[in-house]
Amino acid sequence: MRTYEVRTYGCQMNVHDSERLRGLLEDAGYVRAPEGDEADVVVFNTCAVRENADNKLYGNLGHLAPVKARKPGMQIAVGGCLAQKDKASIVRKAPWVDVVFGTHNIGSLPVLLERARVAEESQVEILESLDVFPSTLPTRRESAYSAWVSVSVGCNNTCTFCIVPSLRGREKDRRPGDVLAEVEALVAEGVLEVTLLGQNVNSYGVEFGDRFAFGKLLRACGSVEGLERVRFTSPHPRDFTADVIEAMAETPNVMPSLHMPLQSGSDSVLKAMRRSYRRDRYLKIIEDVRAAMPDAAITTDIIVGFPGETEEDFQGTLDVVRQARFAGAFTFQYSKRPGTPAELMEDQVPRDVVQDRYERLVALQDEMAWDENKKIVGRTVEVLVAEGEGRKDAATHRLSGRARDNRLVHFALPAEVEAPRPGDVVTVEVTYAAPHHLNADVFGAVRRTRAGDAWQRSVEAPADAPGVMLGMPTIGAKPLEPATNGCQVG
Repeated sequence: MRTYEVRTYGCQMNVHDSERLRGLLEDAGYVRAPEGDEADVVVFNTCAVRENADNKLYGNLGHLAPVKARKPGMQIAVGGCLAQKDKASIVRKAPWVDVVFGTHNIGSLPVLLERARVAEESQVEILESLDVFPSTLPTRRESAYSAWVSVSVGCNNTCTFCIVPSLRGREKDRRPGDVLAEVEALVAEGVLEVTLLGQNVNSYGVEFGDRFAFGKLLRACGSVEGLERVRFTSPHPRDFTADVIEAMAETPNVMPSLHMPLQSGSDSVLKAMRRSYRRDRYLKIIEDVRAAMPDAAITTDIIVGFPGETEEDFQGTLDVVRQARFAGAFTFQYSKRPGTPAELMEDQVPRDVVQDRYERLVALQDEMAWDENKKIVGRTVEVLVAEGEGRKDAATHRLSGRARDNRLVHFALPAEVEAPRPGDVVTVEVTYAAPHHLNADVFGAVRRTRAGDAWQRSVEAPADAPGVMLGMPTIGAKPLEPATNGCQVG
């Protein structure tokens, strides 16, 4: 049997796509290569958004060239956003690559690999629009207890810092019945937590004419028996409506956590970014969420040093951070992305100024997050135990997991307590807060779950078993209309 390895770069959508790629390969008879072994097939699922994405890809391809030279029959495939952007130029720069495929045809990978093997020449297939929604493809999930569920692909926004709208197409929405069928199938497999995924989840429904579709979908997830946690990412402030906040607050299994990208606290910078909302609108959403869910943890994305950003603009960002009191933030230094409108903008901010602003932003955000985490000390929280050993020190054995609000919790496990499995749920009392995690040294109880049972089955399966595989229902699946440009999470 031929072995494979999938290397993933970029956003949550790419992570989810890689689950599909693994499922396709295993469905075609490949098995996952043991860690440390040289795989027969190496697949790069690339990102075109991250800085130096091209250099990283071609550097990795260069490292594999001598491996392939001494390993007859080895194949290399490149997919994802960078493949969609660069197309055939990849095999011109790295002629030892066997397959190049785009964001719209990940289902073609096994056929392209076989075609390249038989023809003994590179195969390049880049579609400009989706043929079939990728969620109809088989999946090899990395977790037995938590899963991504895509509600849409593509994006209709035109943010000037983002190239992905030209790579993933305009927004295409799944029908609610298809989404719920996948959720129910996952729960039947033992999944306890799902994250609804889209480039802009709260514009879900625009394609079939229901602007309230996402709030309805959240409520419908509340009726799925056995589904304990529902999350979603990422919403766009422009489309955030009161019905979504109400659905979050009134549906018990929708978690009190929200990741909503800010990008900048300056109206002039937001306008230059084409973000189509302003700081007051953003802060009003935060206010409304906290009024409905006082304990909600809110996280965000922020870019510093966007072209034309002044010190006054940056101070506006710091002011929003103080008012919003985010539980966490992904902070980025702006850098040019080839193919984006922002690349050609005047008034590019000097790198030393960007670095200085970035450091000040991180310091302030850490202070805000620490203050917010300190409020949790003394509370009892419910933690979904995560994969891995957690932290260890000389005196304490700790496991880790996520609280309902998505905060990371390291909890002490008493010696007399049987260790919970990933997917089980524990109740613990928080005793210490740091900016990016909580410690809990007072242990309450363990609740063994069907999700933990599913994890147990997955680790006890034979080494050559296909892992956590799920063939998705095709109810209502049909070819999609042509799409013309693409998308970005956040």
